[in-house]
Amino acid sequence: MTMDGAAEQAKGPQDRLAEALAEDMAAVNRIIRTRMASEHAPRIPEVTAHLIEAGGKRLRPMLVLAAAHLCGIAGGEDHRKLAATVEFIHTATLLHDDVVDESRQRRGRPTANLLWDNKSSVLVGDYLFARAFQLMVEPGNLRVLDILANASATIAEGEVLQLTAAQDLATSEEIYLKVVRGKTAALFSAATESGAVIAGAADAAVRALYNYGDALGIAFQIADDLLDYGGTSAATGKNVGDDFRERKLTLPVIKAVAKANAEERAFWVRVIEKGDQRDGDLERAQEIMARHGALEAARTDAMGWSARARAALSVFPDQPLRGMLDDLADFVVARIA
Repeated sequence: MTMDGAAEQAKGPQDRLAEALAEDMAAVNRIIRTRMASEHAPRIPEVTAHLIEAGGKRLRPMLVLAAAHLCGIAGGEDHRKLAATVEFIHTATLLHDDVVDESRQRRGRPTANLLWDNKSSVLVGDYLFARAFQLMVEPGNLRVLDILANASATIAEGEVLQLTAAQDLATSEEIYLKVVRGKTAALFSAATESGAVIAGAADAAVRALYNYGDALGIAFQIADDLLDYGGTSAATGKNVGDDFRERKLTLPVIKAVAKANAEERAFWVRVIEKGDQRDGDLERAQEIMARHGALEAARTDAMGWSARARAALSVFPDQPLRGMLDDLADFVVARIA
């Protein structure tokens, strides 16, 4: 292998996607900067820029662009507008999530609600949702509008379901999957599906890219949940153990609770249901999970969803973009390998 080839291999799939889509992404970033402006409320671009320009990978808008190009889009601005739409929806949900979760760190930086206040975060999130709907209407494609509008509703539904399922040890893996499909996978699948639709792809290709985004999003979220119990702040962009401190019933906890003996169940009731957390409880939670193989079982589930994502792409001919999307499905779970 040449030195150039080795350097190329060393790059992550997101980096390779970003290079392949550089012209489109530059246009998307211009759209984002233009549309997040506000003539009358300077707080809006201040708060939005703090999050959008905090070093996020722009994965979701890249999925729109990659799907569109994989399906043969020849040019134009519509796929770029949809990519910006997806990023606005994502940013709006992050602003709202940080208020709901009372988070203090996002992408390695203080959250907007910490730097400004909860009211600013909620209202700026509302503004970005409104901007997203303005953008998604512009291509004039009712099917795309339906996909993204439904995704927005599903995301909100998933967040409410998570709120009602939180701190309830009766939460099952089935309910967890519904939450994940709502809060995370819905926007991944809407990104890939809308990219295919705006490119005029056949139904089989649209369905395949929807399935890819759905499975990728689920694998991505399970991996994130695992990293909360064994990652680093640099890897996660948040504080390790945040999910535990926020008493979230993520997949590793659900699997550990299902195998708990009486003493362990009493521990989970105290720290999750009652919120009585003490020094050393995070470490004990990690030890219980390891004892019952909960982390490994969740890791296996994530790998399975990654494999489903790759399998969904089998309807497309072998080409560089498909290879990058294949590699991306591996990459989201490589963090937990």
